[in-house]
Amino acid sequence: MAATEIPMELIYTNQLESFDPDKRYRVPSLFRSVERDVTAVVIVGDYPEIVAAYEAANVEVSVVEAPASAAVTLQAPVPGELTEKLAKLLAENEEINLLIDGMGAGEIHRPESGDLALRLFEVLGTIHTSVVELTAERDGLLATVDSLRGEVEALKAAADQSAGDATEIEALKAKLDEAKVSYRANASKDSLEKLVADLPKA
Repeated sequence: MAATEIPMELIYTNQLESFDPDKRYRVPSLFRSVERDVTAVVIVGDYPEIVAAYEAANVEVSVVEAPASAAVTLQAPVPGELTEKLAKLLAENEEINLLIDGMGAGEIHRPESGDLALRLFEVLGTIHTSVVELTAERDGLLATVDSLRGEVEALKAAADQSAGDATEIEALKAKLDEAKVSYRANASKDSLEKLVADLPKA
């Protein structure tokens, strides 16, 4: 006893709603070739290439006139529109590439066209300005640090000199004390040296 063939029906239509869950649907504009194991085809609308393909495969074909509401499809762009859109995309892509190259070189220029390129320019310009301001602030802080470092070194040198002078002053006072020579308590190093120089030679 031969096996019973399960019928497989395809419906080619542009409808957007009211689908039967027990049936299989295809979009006519996406037709490329006859599908295997199809036993019957219903074509809604005028698609002679689909009819010819399935009839050549000995598949039963039924053509149904498309309702007025179902006949409305998306209008495909004409070649001229596609060319214009492609030219705009290519031009904008070139402007974006120029912006990227400019960022790498540290300089950017305002694009001549392209909404996306112009928005990117504005964002990059804001970032560039922030970087310049931060760089200037950093340089100012570095200059302040260098200045403070110089002041610290000067203070250290002055402190070292004062310590050395204090040692010499104590030594000079000791000589004058030994010679019984009086001097002011806050006498300078120069005045103490002069007093020591005037001491009688032994």
